[in-house]
Amino acid sequence: MKKVVIIGGSGTVGKILYKGLSKIHDCYVLDNRIDMDNPHFIYVDATNYQQLLEKIPSQTDVIINLLRMETDNAIEDIEAFDKMTAVFFQASYYILQAANQLNISKVIFASSNHVTDYYEEDGDSLLNREINVKDYPYPKGLYGVLKLASEQLGFIYYLNSDMSIINIRIGSVPAKSEQKAIEENSRLEKTILHKRDLIELFSVAITAKERFGTYYGVSNNPGKPWDISNATVELGYQPE
Repeated sequence: MKKVVIIGGSGTVGKILYKGLSKIHDCYVLDNRIDMDNPHFIYVDATNYQQLLEKIPSQTDVIINLLRMETDNAIEDIEAFDKMTAVFFQASYYILQAANQLNISKVIFASSNHVTDYYEEDGDSLLNREINVKDYPYPKGLYGVLKLASEQLGFIYYLNSDMSIINIRIGSVPAKSEQKAIEENSRLEKTILHKRDLIELFSVAITAKERFGTYYGVSNNPGKPWDISNATVELGYQPE
């Protein structure tokens, strides 16, 4: 059993992971939206480095960075840019530095398929093959650019510390019923990461011996646009 801290764990992905991973590990949620009185749910502003140092539970083994905010535009105004940079880049650095300072051995970063969304349209790869992690990343918007930048932050910590860094480029995880979401958006037939597989992928990432890696998080859907073979081989991921 590992002590796992999910930062930004109050959203859709975080709730699924907390419920699934808590059956195996000692899990905590740190977020700036905490609506329950539970010692495993702790308020933190992840853009405040000192708060992170104080609120991350002692003896933590793994941090999962799920920080998020709403964004719809490829190019944002300056106010939105500043907010996005704080959440998707500055806080990523703070989390990595806090983990390093607190001797936490692994950080799992929830990246996004939008890091390479130039190669994908409506759930189809435009490369006449599945998109893989060796393809040069071309994001179509600021969100993907900042997710990519945070992946690279993880790489420099991998090079300059003893930490293990795992980046997972998550596909589609709907908040509503999966079947209803697919009926409303056919793209999800190819890009969905089913709840069971989401838990499976992060579970194997927590226990994997790999010190660094980047992986696509998608179920084994017919016609999926992303290659998951390295997750299968290196992490032991076994999706539906």
